[in-house]
Amino acid sequence: MANASEVEESNTSLQNYAFTSSAVKLASLGLIICISLAGNLILCFLVLRDRSLHRAPYYFLLDLCLADIIRSFVCFPFVMISINSGSSWSYSIISCKIIAFVAVLFCFHAAFMHFCISVTRYMAIAHHRFYSKRMTLWTCVAVICMVWILSIAMAFPPVFDVGTYKFIREEEQCIFEHRYVKANDTLGFMLMLAVIIGTTHVVYLKMLFFVYDHRKMKPAQLIPAISQNWTFHGPGATGQAAANWIAGFGRGPTPPTLVGIRQATHNQNKRLLVLEEFKMEKRIGRMFYMITLIFLLLWSPYIIACYFRVFVKTNSIPQVYLTAAVWVTFAQAGVNPILCFILNKELRICFRTHFPCCLSTQTTMEPYYVI
Repeated sequence: MANASEVEESNTSLQNYAFTSSAVKLASLGLIICISLAGNLILCFLVLRDRSLHRAPYYFLLDLCLADIIRSFVCFPFVMISINSGSSWSYSIISCKIIAFVAVLFCFHAAFMHFCISVTRYMAIAHHRFYSKRMTLWTCVAVICMVWILSIAMAFPPVFDVGTYKFIREEEQCIFEHRYVKANDTLGFMLMLAVIIGTTHVVYLKMLFFVYDHRKMKPAQLIPAISQNWTFHGPGATGQAAANWIAGFGRGPTPPTLVGIRQATHNQNKRLLVLEEFKMEKRIGRMFYMITLIFLLLWSPYIIACYFRVFVKTNSIPQVYLTAAVWVTFAQAGVNPILCFILNKELRICFRTHFPCCLSTQTTMEPYYVI
């Protein structure tokens, strides 16, 4: 009798633990979905509505927000359904493959897009004149289409069982099954993801070195600065080199004596990089780098678990760690809007303009040219 009562108490405690765990998972995932949908929809509205945001970096941000909206709307509800069903998949195998394909697609899409953004941020700082001429709306559309094509190319092969898309009970989602390295080609997918993320940080590191090397190129506005890089400036200069710069043959940040001078062309969108614009590009680059860094930090626990499955034959990953790793990858969908509003003053100004009812007190609007 004593043994029977102990078994009954043990079963009751296990049931209570399972119920509490499911409730916490559902509540946290529901909160992530609400934050992701609300934040990303607001960002999309601001970028589409405000003409001052119709520029290359915000077009890429719009694409990231739309991807997070679709991921939150399509993938996360099925995770909630599987939790309610006792960590099981109650639909067909084909539907599971479709959901897994979408989940992997958005993972690679975010990685490829962060890489393309890092390249354009470096161009905006180091080769601003070329960037301002070539990074038009259609160029951004071409880059976004290329990112989606590459993402589909990476996510589509497992649909035909090159690898396996299936429901993983431990993760409570349909996803790529990461097995031992001799069992399938998981290692190729994981190495590609690691290479993309690593290359992205290398580009940002190169941009940081460029800014650091040019940190002393901050001249006084009234007295032209003279340095070895800009030898044609100063008293007695013929002005031919400055004319060459204005004609489009210059490289790097604007020379000291040209800071604040805009190019007199028929197209006012093509202009030299003035001092405030240089600061603006650096701040936008800082915002995107923080988004990329948070993406890496939130996905790292899950990537480590995947590599552990690839190289270690016995599956001994603690369930608590795996659940936490999966849930922080879900949280990544709602982090981007928060980071954007914290790090980008221009977005905050646009938010105050279009949603004045959300402010407790009216604040004085600052000039547009400051971010």
